[in-house]
Amino acid sequence: MRLDLFAGAALIGAAFVAAPVVSYAQQPEDIGKYEYRVSCAVCHGDNGKGDGSLMKYYNKHAADLTIMQKNNNGVFPFDRVYAVIDGRRALAAHGPSEMPVWGDVYNRRVQGYGYELLTASDLESYVRGRIIALIGYISTLQAK
Repeated sequence: MRLDLFAGAALIGAAFVAAPVVSYAQQPEDIGKYEYRVSCAVCHGDNGKGDGSLMKYYNKHAADLTIMQKNNNGVFPFDRVYAVIDGRRALAAHGPSEMPVWGDVYNRRVQGYGYELLTASDLESYVRGRIIALIGYISTLQAK
């Protein structure tokens, strides 16, 4: 009887530990899509055309994210997109950006979850992962 109780508890414990890991591993594209919908769609629109709901309050339109690959000779400009989204290192050629600095936003977000024990490297890995997932999703919006 005691062995059954131990085996049952071990199985339930393993399920609680494995479920989030398996779920996360199976849905990396959903992380990018989630980040886009939460952080980008209000300006860039659901389809990335720059027609988000907040644009009626601005004089300048948000960039059309669907033509970046087309405007770069058929190559998706990953590094440039990463630098713009991260925003922590200013792009001198672009001048001041009206877009939020998402690198800082993601960094503050993870710190707000109470992960005080994470190292600076861990925090940076989290930020980088979120941005890469977001770029992965944006790359799917490119016009054919």
